[in-house]
Amino acid sequence: MQTSSDRPLAGMRALVTGVANAESIAYGCARAFAELGAELALTYLNDKAKPYVEPLAKELGATMLLPLNVEDDGQLDAVFEALREQWGTLDIMLHSIAYAPKADLQGGLLDSSAQGFAYAMDVSCHSFIRMAKRSVPLMKNGGTLFAMSYDGANRVVPNYNLMGPVKAALEASCRYLAYELGPRGIRVHAVSPGPLKTRAASGLPDFDRMLADAVERAPLGELVDIMDVGYATAYLATRYARRLTGNTVYIDGGAHIMA
Repeated sequence: MQTSSDRPLAGMRALVTGVANAESIAYGCARAFAELGAELALTYLNDKAKPYVEPLAKELGATMLLPLNVEDDGQLDAVFEALREQWGTLDIMLHSIAYAPKADLQGGLLDSSAQGFAYAMDVSCHSFIRMAKRSVPLMKNGGTLFAMSYDGANRVVPNYNLMGPVKAALEASCRYLAYELGPRGIRVHAVSPGPLKTRAASGLPDFDRMLADAVERAPLGELVDIMDVGYATAYLATRYARRLTGNTVYIDGGAHIMA
């Protein structure tokens, strides 16, 4: 028998973006939110992605499944209008969206194009700020905003290339938003998982080497999985973490502490 302590997110409403398939970090977070009692709204990128996301939304009992390309302000507005009409409030917003043109991602930072860099920054970083701005009016009783980062924001990870500076900007944005939104009772965290076998990560050169290095470096000696990330993120949204904000939270088996 479950008790209220087993479901510390009961009564909360969570918007989760970035679910692409059952291996997505965002899916792990959505699943953890649901297990802990939250009501879910999920988004999908486009019609091509919908058949992969829709069964997951049904599995999790999501109340809403909405199209969202963060480059389209009209779609952003439509998502938050749907949340306003159906829920009226929002407690959790999770942004798990990142993209860089392949040529810029697979080349060195020195060779990245201005257009590619700006595009990666807009989709991977500024879109979080745009979503935060739209979330704030719905977080009438406070809430928590999450963005997904990676340790390449803080140290050089070979082949991570221009995404390192982009994720560094995302983490800085989380800190500044935590400062701005703290008086409203809204907390903001960057979540930094270790490398995981996701579709997005598979586009990085030498990704298998990154996985092997993570296992070798981590004091716990093993890779994390999407549910490790999901449960830790869900904890941060509970009342148990109510005085935590502005952090970059590493979920990597301790790899980030190693020289």
